[in-house]
Amino acid sequence: MCLSCWGGDYNVCPADVDVCDPAAWRADALCRLETRRAFRELIFLGYLDSFRALHPEAGHYSWWDYKGGAWNRDHGLRIDHLLLSPSAADRLCAAGIDRGPRGGDWASDHTPVWIDIERRKTSR
Repeated sequence: MCLSCWGGDYNVCPADVDVCDPAAWRADALCRLETRRAFRELIFLGYLDSFRALHPEAGHYSWWDYKGGAWNRDHGLRIDHLLLSPSAADRLCAAGIDRGPRGGDWASDHTPVWIDIERRKTSR
């Protein structure tokens, strides 16, 4: 059985729940219908949005603009994703966004996303 995870900065907010102010971002490429449609094509291949599967509520972001005090006002976007194959999704234990690094000096505008996958013994 092969476990796979496709991770990275996808530059897409899959749904309005992934945006601090959906109306303000509606026309941006990150939130446009065709961008969201392309992301859904990956989901329709059987991949699971690991973070959203465990955290359906709004207000979780992985990116904040450097301008306008976005970080201090928590005006962010969730554009970094870890997509899991069905076999990996079955082993998903936890998923999160580590906001700590974003608050540091000279921080990236992104912060790490992470998952825990259950390890199963293999029989040989």
